[in-house]
Amino acid sequence: MVKLTYSEAISYIHSVSWKGSVPGLERITELCEKMGNPQDKLKFIHVTGTNGKGSSCAMLESILRNAGYKTGLFTSPYVKHFNERMAVSGVSISDKDLAEITSEVKVFADSMKESPTEFELITGIAFRYFEREKCDIVILEVGMGGRLDSTNVIKNTEVSLITGVAMDHTEYLGDTLEKIAAEKAGIIKPGRPVVCGLHTENSGAVKVIEEKAIRLGSQLSQVDYGKLNVTKADLSGSEFDYGEMKGLKLNLLGLYQPENAAKVLETVKVLRKLGYKISDDSVRKGLFETVWHARFEKLSEDPLIIYDGSHNPEGVTEAVRTVKAYFGDKKVNLLTGVMADKEYRVMAKLLSEIACEVFCVKPDNVRSLDAESLSLVYSGYGVKASYYDSFKEGVLTAKKVSAEAGIPLICLGSLYMYKDFTEALGV
Repeated sequence: MVKLTYSEAISYIHSVSWKGSVPGLERITELCEKMGNPQDKLKFIHVTGTNGKGSSCAMLESILRNAGYKTGLFTSPYVKHFNERMAVSGVSISDKDLAEITSEVKVFADSMKESPTEFELITGIAFRYFEREKCDIVILEVGMGGRLDSTNVIKNTEVSLITGVAMDHTEYLGDTLEKIAAEKAGIIKPGRPVVCGLHTENSGAVKVIEEKAIRLGSQLSQVDYGKLNVTKADLSGSEFDYGEMKGLKLNLLGLYQPENAAKVLETVKVLRKLGYKISDDSVRKGLFETVWHARFEKLSEDPLIIYDGSHNPEGVTEAVRTVKAYFGDKKVNLLTGVMADKEYRVMAKLLSEIACEVFCVKPDNVRSLDAESLSLVYSGYGVKASYYDSFKEGVLTAKKVSAEAGIPLICLGSLYMYKDFTEALGV
């Protein structure tokens, strides 16, 4: 076995990115079998959904860690450093461990007739890492969809959580909410409980999940948003009640975060029934201490700069709702860049309601839309828009203009901009 350095390991992982997303469990199944099926030695909370997966995973991890469990956390994409994708007890994998495990997994992957995709490789590496660390429970975020996602090779699901269903990745998952719900319901395991975080107005999608749960003999818990009472929501965080749990606090910003917390609290109820010892104090402390970057994250106070990773119409709708709640009738400046395969025209129309001025940039990703094309979309909605070939110039100009006018600046449109955005700001 050739021992890779950290940089060699990262280069190797990214070397198969040309394959893109290739749904299917054949390759990950073969890879895991060659590795001795490390995932079969672990227990999982499996989380899927169009939006809210990452935040929900982060809250669950924090609660379980506070309850004394050794946690594994697998999420995507990373926002600053690759190592963020897999963490044990709140600490990202070290460069040394990542290099060691990638060296081992590479031997198996290279022996396969059809090589695994990048995400499948990363999934295999994470399974080996969590097995090696002897995690008590792993919070596992689906990459895309569910049924054919590489994470769905697992068998030992304690509980599945479906955070929500919206139109995204339609070329892979289907062109209706019902079809997308069916793909996400694919993570439900026979006889294992599932928590459904969909709102009841998505009745068709909810029915798909309910029918799948019945077929598999899986107990379904539905999040009751009527029990959620948000008593405070501002730029310092939120306070809320959910049923009998009163006075809960979140430092995460965004009106959607108490809703994510409600999904997590229902999941905790299920875990308690399964025998997990999770005190109310662990829940309170876990929620309060949850950190999740790039989701309505305040990066600067003066001038006020916020980064939000919303990148589809549902996420942008929540961002607009949050801006209106926090700032009232006051409009904000936007710095934005998008992937060309997203519904950016729909998102621009939604954002034009709250935008004073828009600064368009191109994220560092092969799927990105060019900045000029995006600026023309906003101009078409009657919003003052400019575009920048230099990402850093766009960021610094947006910051300067916003600071001089005393207008909040919000960056959104893609998680892929977070690293470059924070580096340009020097935060």
